[in-house]
Amino acid sequence: MCGIAGIVDYKNNLGPLDQNIQAMLDVINHRGPDADGLWIDEAARVGLGHKRLSIIDLSEEGAQPMHSSNQQFAITYNGEVYNFKEIADELSAEFNTVFRGHSDTEIILEAISHWGIDKAVCKFNGMFAFAVWDKQNKHLTLARDRLGKKPLYFANIKNSFIFASELKELKSIPALELSINTESVALYFNNGNIPGKHSIYNDVYKLEPGHLLKLDLGKPDEINYSISCYWSVSEKAAENINSAFSGDLNSATDQLQNLLKDSVKHRMLSDVPLGAFLSGGIDSSLVTAIMQDVSDKPVQTFSIGFHEKKYNEANFAKEIAEHLGTNHTELYVTPEQAMDVIPKLPFLYDEPFSDSSQIPTYLVSEMARDKVTVVLSGDGGDELFCGYDRYLDTIPLWNKINKVPNSVKPVVSMLLNMLQPLGIGKLQTLASLLAKCRSVDDVYRYLMTDPSVLQILKNNPVIPPVNLTNPIFGPEITDPYNRLMLYDQLGYLVDDILVKVDRASMGVSLESRVPLLDYRVVEFAWSIPMSMKIHNGKEKYILRNLLSRYVPMQMFDRPKMGFAVPVGEWIKSPLLDWAENLLDKSKMNQQGFLNTEYIHRIWDQHKSNQYDHNFFMWKILMFQAWLENSE
Repeated sequence: MCGIAGIVDYKNNLGPLDQNIQAMLDVINHRGPDADGLWIDEAARVGLGHKRLSIIDLSEEGAQPMHSSNQQFAITYNGEVYNFKEIADELSAEFNTVFRGHSDTEIILEAISHWGIDKAVCKFNGMFAFAVWDKQNKHLTLARDRLGKKPLYFANIKNSFIFASELKELKSIPALELSINTESVALYFNNGNIPGKHSIYNDVYKLEPGHLLKLDLGKPDEINYSISCYWSVSEKAAENINSAFSGDLNSATDQLQNLLKDSVKHRMLSDVPLGAFLSGGIDSSLVTAIMQDVSDKPVQTFSIGFHEKKYNEANFAKEIAEHLGTNHTELYVTPEQAMDVIPKLPFLYDEPFSDSSQIPTYLVSEMARDKVTVVLSGDGGDELFCGYDRYLDTIPLWNKINKVPNSVKPVVSMLLNMLQPLGIGKLQTLASLLAKCRSVDDVYRYLMTDPSVLQILKNNPVIPPVNLTNPIFGPEITDPYNRLMLYDQLGYLVDDILVKVDRASMGVSLESRVPLLDYRVVEFAWSIPMSMKIHNGKEKYILRNLLSRYVPMQMFDRPKMGFAVPVGEWIKSPLLDWAENLLDKSKMNQQGFLNTEYIHRIWDQHKSNQYDHNFFMWKILMFQAWLENSE
């Protein structure tokens, strides 16, 4: 787990390559505090940089940027390829390859050298973002893992090409003048994050999951690049739904158990201490249970609790930890501890990001880092096995809406809007659903976005299409639950959950690994019939069945709580001064993005307990905090 940086500047538009790349590395020390490396191809004006968090092969043989044994390729790489030993055996058998060290980086390079990037990347099972420079053919290739666990940004500005793990690296280059993209601002307020390929800045993009970017410097007068997809979750979903698992629940559970055991074992390979996040929910409990089952000593587990009872799951996590025999550590979060984290969030996330569980995620990462360098987490279970309550709510809601005749819907919608003039709240939501939704997909897209974006922003916002609003999967995926899960795997999982965990954990130099998102588990999950995911109104049926092999069902058979935090209460009391400062009317008017009067009406309602607008206000506050930090 590391941070990467690189520049292609053949016309020397940005200044000294070594100084610029070093500046990029200096701002991501949290991603790699153990070492940094820099390599320049002066003739091609290409530079690669690397910050190292040493996990596997702690020796200098694992240092980067690293060169292939034939010296044709140089790589800077962030992440882990868990099956590197199997790939090494395959290379040795086929090509008699001899390796200098035992890092996965070296295996990646030799695989690319012998098989080429297109074949090699399909063999890699892991989380990764890397750049490979082909010195002989003057080609640069960027690659991102199948599910998008590791971030990778790129920009083509001033006839120069720059890539980085984090946006702050691009901001560190003096010659780059980054400007805020107003369409991305609209995307943020619509989604709570900046989804898909977009970033908060003009001309800066994310490489999307499962994609390769190839840049050809064969023509010195211009930079040309192409982007291709080597693995698509929507294609795999369609393939595996069509070849559905035909066995019974127990045989499906057996197969899932074998896959997860192998996934967990691979993710426990480490030359440094490792542990697990344990929330007490089904997913993290299952990952922890399998870890403990395959471990010869107690696993280190970590959980976060809240003094506010309705948000607290720590007691459940503690009970499961005691049953499994883990070495458990917990922390109960206070508003004061949250306040200490909040000023760090704009720096850590680089872009506006409003999932408030970023706070406990950072705190549990910080706590874990005192004892371990690697943790396993249970992320992905909800999106793969139909675990969100909203899946079970959306379809009945659509069935009710669909019963209202289309001729009557506009009148009912208008009356509801008159009762809720601010355009926010349950009545307005129902009004919009009646007016706009003609399918279950429409209902879900509406519920997952924020229609008040039209009132929040001063100017008429243009909201670009993304996976949620412009899905890239075909009509052959007919089951509505499958469609909703696919929306989330393409969007919410990548743009919210994985971003949240990566930035929070790497903010304290902690590597987080996700066994449920092994691509083999993902593909198998899509073959499992819906009857094994939802049963008698309960979600994640097959996961519950598997977890019951390790933990008594009464320990986890309860309503889902999620990882919510009481920010709505905090911003009215202990964080009130912080919020009021960010919402200063003169400051907001000078910044020029937001509709100050509308936002203050909502804020006054929240402070007076007239309505609970905690999600809305946190989104505003996170944007204001980011904006203030970016100036």
